[in-house]
Amino acid sequence: MTITSNNDNKNLRVVGTRPLRHDAVDKVTGRAKYGADIQMAGLLHGKILRSPHPHARIKRLDTTKAQALPGVKAVITAKDFPISNDRFIDFTQTMANPRMIAENVLASEKVLYIGHAIAAVAATDVHLAEEAASLIEVEYEVLEPVFTVTDAMKDSAPILHEELTTIFRVERFGPGEDTGIKSNIASQIQFKRGDVEQGFRKADVVVEREYTTKPVHQGYIEPHTSTGYWSPDGRLTIWTSTQGIFPMRSQTANILGIPESSIKVIPMEIGGGFGGKTVTYLDPVVGMLSRISGSPVKIVMTRKEVFEGTGPTSGTYMWCKIGADKSGHITAAHLYLAFESGAFPGSPVGGGAMSGLGPYKIDNLIVDGLDVVVNTQKVAAYRAPGQPQAAFAVEPIIDELAEILGMDPLDFRILNSVHEGDRAPSGVPHLKFGCEEVEQAMKEHPHYTAPLDGPNQGRGVAVGYRLNGGGSGSSATINVNANGTINLITGSVDIGGSRTSIAMQAAEILGINAEDVNPSVVDTDSVGWTGATGGSRIAFDTGRAAILAAQEVLRQMSERASLLWEVKPEDIEFTQGTFTCSRNPNDSLTFAELASKLMDTGGPITCSASDRQGGVGAQLAGHIVDVEVDPETGKVDILRYTTFIDAGKAAHPSYVEGQMQGGALQGIGWALNEEYYLTQEGSMANASFLDYRMPTSLDLPMIDTCIIEVENPRHPFGIRGVGETVLIPPMAAIANAIHRATGVRMDRLPMSPGAILTALGEK
Repeated sequence: MTITSNNDNKNLRVVGTRPLRHDAVDKVTGRAKYGADIQMAGLLHGKILRSPHPHARIKRLDTTKAQALPGVKAVITAKDFPISNDRFIDFTQTMANPRMIAENVLASEKVLYIGHAIAAVAATDVHLAEEAASLIEVEYEVLEPVFTVTDAMKDSAPILHEELTTIFRVERFGPGEDTGIKSNIASQIQFKRGDVEQGFRKADVVVEREYTTKPVHQGYIEPHTSTGYWSPDGRLTIWTSTQGIFPMRSQTANILGIPESSIKVIPMEIGGGFGGKTVTYLDPVVGMLSRISGSPVKIVMTRKEVFEGTGPTSGTYMWCKIGADKSGHITAAHLYLAFESGAFPGSPVGGGAMSGLGPYKIDNLIVDGLDVVVNTQKVAAYRAPGQPQAAFAVEPIIDELAEILGMDPLDFRILNSVHEGDRAPSGVPHLKFGCEEVEQAMKEHPHYTAPLDGPNQGRGVAVGYRLNGGGSGSSATINVNANGTINLITGSVDIGGSRTSIAMQAAEILGINAEDVNPSVVDTDSVGWTGATGGSRIAFDTGRAAILAAQEVLRQMSERASLLWEVKPEDIEFTQGTFTCSRNPNDSLTFAELASKLMDTGGPITCSASDRQGGVGAQLAGHIVDVEVDPETGKVDILRYTTFIDAGKAAHPSYVEGQMQGGALQGIGWALNEEYYLTQEGSMANASFLDYRMPTSLDLPMIDTCIIEVENPRHPFGIRGVGETVLIPPMAAIANAIHRATGVRMDRLPMSPGAILTALGEK
């Protein structure tokens, strides 16, 4: 179902249709090449030695026995990274800090979690490399660890980084003020508006609750893998599974101490990422192993290494208090978020702080977000980073307030919904987006009023707000072929069908079909700088770059038509794929016909463009879910699920629906089953897909979708990104449904059978 509101792009030929994926045949037939598929002459295989301790000082590291093993060609430690020779880490810089990333890639003085990489080996086969890694001798001084955010903030907690002091920020990406206070709290961000105390005094109803969540993994199918070859001419080529070839090039160059121009990063097809493949773990390692050995080196992580050696999203402790008057208007809110960042600063707490209260017009609010280091894996982005957790702390309270006031939960949300010009929690005024439109669509959907059959069944709703990213920049190049097709070249790694959605936008401008576009994702030497595939920005940012390149194609082709007809370029009109002379309407050529004449009118046409307009803009998603809870076992069954999103304009509705369904599935797993289950020693007890339980199609009903289209004013076709906001509401919606079914309010994730039985027992 698609609901269109105020859509000015009613005459689009290509955008909004459902062509086949350009890469579909290669992927279903196995021709597509992924990172682990790289094979070449003389290829060596790498393995990494990882820490068995969650917190320890490295007193001695001896690689002699490993180096002496026949077949071993290279062994490296952190000392082989030039950047590691500078022991200073600027903890005030937590976004893409290369010194900090290097310390996570290979530890130099301390290990900070079980699985922290220490050394790497390259050998003639993978088993020999594994044996060699086991021969590396490490002497540790074992230190006391801390595993949870609440324990890490205690005065008696062991300190992970002696030189770390708390930074106070009033803007998410602002420089902040160094408080000089040494603790495990790396930074605090705060948003404040109005008089919160006065707002709570005006409230007739106030609800205050605490919430906790556990770290969860993105669950991508393909493990991290990278192959590097440092050639004799000093050029390093990397074949890797990554969401961003240019950021990966930058991180690797900084760590290895060489110019970015000396590195070429070639993106392989990617078997999922969800934000978890935006930071490097292996690329500098294979690069340095190759430099020492003189041969190409490949490392493929095992599934256990992926769980233990890469980044999940944060576990949290959260506290929320919201007040409303008798009429149902929210008078004040205070949201406190403490997020685990893992071994190094840089949790997504800023995203949670910006979004948790985002769907609501609140004149008096405080949002506090704390970034706290603990002895676990350094966290990474996961689809709307930090925002699902924040919604889990807010949306159940919104439901509870509505229940106490005797209001329908969607009516309460609609009454308090934000509109154009209202301010986000950060203080930024909203541009137009479909907040109320999504909530109204939820209320009017047949699912919302359908009867429930059983005594242990319940229906829950929740919404999720996100200020989508963008603005990091994208580039695109178009080559016009003689038969009227085009080659579209971009540097945006395709995770969810972006090749096609970008191709469709170029085709729309040029008046050709999507099938007439040959899109390809190329390496860092072959296209202009392009930011990572993240922030739900690719259909928007790279789409705009393709549009700009296509518009330049039209300009140059109009000049060619003017040469043929001996008129001025401004006398050429282009509509519906045809060039026409305004002076003589009988002079007309289709795009393909004119393309066939390019070599006779000046040669080939190749046009490149880059776009960095700024952020994609705000977005709202909403979910309705029906559950049945077994009171004897605590098991939750999902009976029916419907998800809603303001897509702006759905470039390819099938892909939008797929993103909505995939986000709901991940959210269901996060809500009911998934967690990093740590032993008392700090090791992950469920580091396999057998034990880390993610839902499959057998666990779920068909997930229904409803696309709402409120055009994005920042895009020519009104497009918004849809890859992330869909994951924000599920956990809260399911918690609200469980309350309706059982009468208990769940305040922790996952809401596993054991957790529900405990809550029922406490009730």
